[in-house]
Amino acid sequence: MESVRLGAQLAVSAEPPPLWRFVQQIGAIAEVEIKKISRDPTELFSRAVQPVLWLVVFGEVFSRVRGIPTGNVSYLAFMTPGILAQSVLFAAIFYGISIVWERDLGIVHKLLVSPAYRAAFVLGKAISAGFRGAIQALVIFAVAALLRVDIHWSAPGLLGVLVAVTLGSAIFATFSLIIACLVKSRERFMGIGQLLTMPMFFASNAIYPLAIMPRWLQAVSVANPLTYLVDVLRGLMLTQAPTLHSPLPDFGVLTVIFLILTWIAAKLYPTLVQ
Repeated sequence: MESVRLGAQLAVSAEPPPLWRFVQQIGAIAEVEIKKISRDPTELFSRAVQPVLWLVVFGEVFSRVRGIPTGNVSYLAFMTPGILAQSVLFAAIFYGISIVWERDLGIVHKLLVSPAYRAAFVLGKAISAGFRGAIQALVIFAVAALLRVDIHWSAPGLLGVLVAVTLGSAIFATFSLIIACLVKSRERFMGIGQLLTMPMFFASNAIYPLAIMPRWLQAVSVANPLTYLVDVLRGLMLTQAPTLHSPLPDFGVLTVIFLILTWIAAKLYPTLVQ
């Protein structure tokens, strides 16, 4: 029923749509996706378990190891932004599995016959993924407060964190959509998703600084979008933690990556039904 209603909304808001029509199409997609989350919030809670374990167990243990240079902050504080970025990655990278399900159920076929922009489908789903990432951020902040992590609690900083988390979630969800368009199989998608998550996580600055990595891994981390997400989160959440760049360049890199991935996903989206 929701897919029929969504198709009707997109058909009404179609040709030739000015900018506000395009925004309306994005909003229609995002609304449907966010409703799915509100009807089954258990997924959000289950996704929150892993980062909590990383902070409570891994973080507390490795805080007693003095061999990792973290500047003037504790190791637990240093890794908190990294675990937030990790939770964003792990939640968003499997977002494309829903697209495969929708294709198998025939929902994608119904949506693609509407004259709506293909980019609207991609951006609408990216926004809903950003909503999930923002909820993950709230969970991490709550755990960090319970663990008495020294976080920079300021309104501009918290707003910047939410923007960064939303953008990071949108990036990895769009990347996940591209994978779904290419493999078109639930089994292959899950295999590729599991293959990518851990290398992306460990080939970033999430749990250790780039300075202690071998040179070849440093080169890989520079091409890893998770590195820039962690860096901007660390700069916004902590006052004295070592960072690679100021927040503005990190936001710039993440925005460029998102625009490129959105363009690719919009081109590939119709291939789901082929």
